[in-house]
Amino acid sequence: MQQTFTTTALATILGVLCISSAIAQSSLPDPAATDPQKLGWMQGFPPAPDKLVQFANGSSYQFPRTRWSFSHSRELGPTANVWHGAGPVSVLPQALQSLDDLRFKDDKNTEMRWADMLVNTYTDSVLVMHKGKVIYEKYFGISKPYLPHIAMSVTKSFVGTLAAMLAAEGKINPADPVTKYIPELKDSAYADATVRQVMDMTIGVQYSENYADPKAEVWDYARAGGLLPAAPGYSGPKNFYDFLTKLKKEGEHDQAFAYKTVNAEVLAWIVRRASGQSLAELMSERLWQKLGAENDAYFAVDSLGTEQGGGGLNLTLRDMARFGEMMRNGGQFNGQQIIPKEVVADIRKGGDPAKFAQAGYKMLPGYSYRNMWWVGHNSHQTFEARGIHGQRIYIDPVAEMVIVKFSSHPIAANGASDPVTYRAFQALANHLMK
Repeated sequence: MQQTFTTTALATILGVLCISSAIAQSSLPDPAATDPQKLGWMQGFPPAPDKLVQFANGSSYQFPRTRWSFSHSRELGPTANVWHGAGPVSVLPQALQSLDDLRFKDDKNTEMRWADMLVNTYTDSVLVMHKGKVIYEKYFGISKPYLPHIAMSVTKSFVGTLAAMLAAEGKINPADPVTKYIPELKDSAYADATVRQVMDMTIGVQYSENYADPKAEVWDYARAGGLLPAAPGYSGPKNFYDFLTKLKKEGEHDQAFAYKTVNAEVLAWIVRRASGQSLAELMSERLWQKLGAENDAYFAVDSLGTEQGGGGLNLTLRDMARFGEMMRNGGQFNGQQIIPKEVVADIRKGGDPAKFAQAGYKMLPGYSYRNMWWVGHNSHQTFEARGIHGQRIYIDPVAEMVIVKFSSHPIAANGASDPVTYRAFQALANHLMK
């Protein structure tokens, strides 16, 4: 019976990732009907049995309960705090505009309003900055300005930025072999890989993130990191470090871009070794305190207290906007140069589009990947951080615009919402440039 329970939890962990991204948008649940406030998840003292959202039975990763759990990760599992510091909170000037009626054409050439896009992509909260001022800020359902939301793979861009900063200081040499920093990986897929190949995800490693395949390595990663309960008698890796040492090589390094979360976990390990600090400590010291963050952030952690560098960061919308605005301004924010200009310039330069093209992202033509950022190479010089279920930092330097967005889309893959969100973001940029 316990084995059956664990198999069920396995199928629902990490969001409803087994839902096919091929599901037609018209067949998705009515967003209004999935409002967590209206559904009453976790309301009452105690909540009614049919309104509970729990980690142990996998319900915290079942849609529509995810519309509650994505903003309450700290109540569902262990975390490591990212202190925002004792200094004053940096000001986000406001010049609010009404954007709800901004119109654009969706991927079916049907006219849509900005407000409809937000609803139809299951937005939890969104904030737009233009020329350094907040021009639009909305919260839906249970979201609040002070309530951290899970950033999913946006986390990777924070880890990549910290790694690039350490490289600029000479504490990491991207040309070095991974094993210089982590000798424990000498018998793994990373034995002959360089740090640069990890940073740009051009690693040949046997690891599948096909959530519809129960044998995919992503499930082993989830078990090792404590992202789902282990079955009785489970004898596999019990933390991220042990899991990474057992990964095997598949293909050759530096041939093509291949998006695999384990590369972010390896980079996070390198960052800890090179800095002598945990991710939470380093992020607090180098970013959060200097940004004048409004709230603490936090990471989900495994049984050793190791932060999930591939997707475990939780933060508030406004603090994510501060980070995005700093990146738009070449690393400068709150009256200081927080990230060296050359680090941001290197990210914006991007990687090799030819290597990226082999990955087959049809919605991202001409893109590349650099230091765990997605780089557009388009006329607006956009670059972004992306996370499953619709998490986003979208930076448009030409339009002087930053959009940050938290969502709880029922489909994990952003291909489900990209056809609409990209058109909306581009329409907004054009509107602001008039």
